[in-house]
Amino acid sequence: MDRDGLHDAPRVKVVAGAERHATIDRAVRLLGLGESAIVEVPARPDGAMDVSALAAVLEEGVPTIVCAQVGNVQTGACDDVMEVAEAAHRVGAWVHVDGAFGLWAAASPRTASLVRGVELADSWSCDGHKWLNVPYDCGYAICAHPDVHGAAVGYTASYLTGQVAGREWGGGDLVVESSRHARGFATWAALRSLGRSGVAELVDRCCQLAGRFAEQLDALEGFEVVNQVVLNQVLIRTGDDELTLRLERAIQEDGTAWLGGTTWRGERLLRIAVSNWSTTAEDVDRVVATMGRLRAELTA
Repeated sequence: MDRDGLHDAPRVKVVAGAERHATIDRAVRLLGLGESAIVEVPARPDGAMDVSALAAVLEEGVPTIVCAQVGNVQTGACDDVMEVAEAAHRVGAWVHVDGAFGLWAAASPRTASLVRGVELADSWSCDGHKWLNVPYDCGYAICAHPDVHGAAVGYTASYLTGQVAGREWGGGDLVVESSRHARGFATWAALRSLGRSGVAELVDRCCQLAGRFAEQLDALEGFEVVNQVVLNQVLIRTGDDELTLRLERAIQEDGTAWLGGTTWRGERLLRIAVSNWSTTAEDVDRVVATMGRLRAELTA
């Protein structure tokens, strides 16, 4: 593959859940596979992949990439990666885990069960700008197979020398860019400062605050939480689409907090994602009170 690419290769199948992140579709376009390569697996009511439907779309001997998701961007729901990986590897498929924010759940004993089986994957992607609170362009792509990784993105030149596992290499051997910001330093500094227990505490606190949002909003007249809060996402129904849009704008213009709207299963909802390290319980209480006040003003 590193020499001839996809020329004359069998067609690659990309299997992903119906509620996959939009970057999966963009990635297959950028790779030249085309969106028609995607085989969609139905989603459960919570948005996670219906693993019972996965076996039907897997075929022995067909080059396949199965994209599992830990942390549905709308609901926080996580695919059963253990079952996904076992089913995919039985037919020789590559398993990728989209863990943009959900992969951080592994840091806390309280949420680690949500990502059970992620260690069986072949590759993972994860963001740092959400839960780790590092600069926006910090993201991580991790591959379990260094030889495959190096063959795909290796970059050598006569003035770039070194030795890794007996192989000559250059500084860009494991990354796509030849020149880039020192994102690794920001990540190292955050992890060094927080430590294992600090990251776990941050994940726990954000999940608890999301639960606090859900409990208070569900008790507030005119608001209904429509998802089971498993991580740090809260989806709120607050009326028809027109009222939801007006309330979304009113909240943003008020300035007490910033949250946006989303469309989930054809319905316009408000979406809260708690990931800022500085958010407190008092902040949650103040935002809920503001949301209730603004909705009352809009419907008076």
